Amino acid sequence: MELLSEHRSFGGTQRFLRHDSAEIGLPMRFALYVPPQPRALLVFLAGLTCTEETFTMKAGAQRLASELGLALLMPDTSPRGAGVPGEADAWDFGVGAGFYLDATREPWARHWRMESYLVNELIPLAQRETGLARTGLFGHSMGGHGALTLALRHPGRFQSLSAFAPIAAPTQCPWGEKAFTGYLGEDRAAWAAHDASELMQLQRSAPYPGGILIDQGLADKVLADQLHPDAFEAACAAVGQPLTLRRHEGYDHGYYFIASVVDDHLRHHAERLIGA
Repeated sequence: MELLSEHRSFGGTQRFLRHDSAEIGLPMRFALYVPPQPRALLVFLAGLTCTEETFTMKAGAQRLASELGLALLMPDTSPRGAGVPGEADAWDFGVGAGFYLDATREPWARHWRMESYLVNELIPLAQRETGLARTGLFGHSMGGHGALTLALRHPGRFQSLSAFAPIAAPTQCPWGEKAFTGYLGEDRAAWAAHDASELMQLQRSAPYPGGILIDQGLADKVLADQLHPDAFEAACAAVGQPLTLRRHEGYDHGYYFIASVVDDHLRHHAERLIGA
């Protein structure tokens, strides 16, 4: 790993790093906050147009993470610098934005392997670096989709789960349809394997009996067309998965909202990871 910068923060250390990823085949950047007395690892997956710096610098999570003993891992959202035509046009999804899956269609299949990168490479690397085994997962928007789907696709790997304004039913929204078509092709069965609401419906019992926390702003301009938290809520109810879905009047999709509720998410994870 190459250390890009290091900063003292609330008694702990905030690092920005880069490494050569075997899964991605390109250099990847990430941020890692290690508190003075680390007790568990919490992984945050960011949303569209974000990088490893966004949550790290805007959410204000380090203060409480330091008190609770939570190390924070913030990966970048996507491969960068592959030279694929249209790669930089991430706002349109389907091109550029990682969407936290392994692409099967060219020209994306070679480098766009965010699921394997996180589960098989980066998170184990952070666990070794920090000496922490118990791991929670949360994310925002596209990263909320990633947190929910990776937690359901890899049972036993994560011990706590939450999300801010996640894309909760991507097979039912334009962002998901474009990303899945671009990365996976036209087979909707392949899409369903990366849809949190679809995955939850397949569970035989509650995969997270300690509960899942989701916060959603009701002034979010993409709520009706893109996010569909009601679909995930219904799926959880059908299988008996405890879910706290909090709807907040006046809050939008951005980091003013995340910063307003992030402490609740940190406490949610600390209770389940370390009993704090």
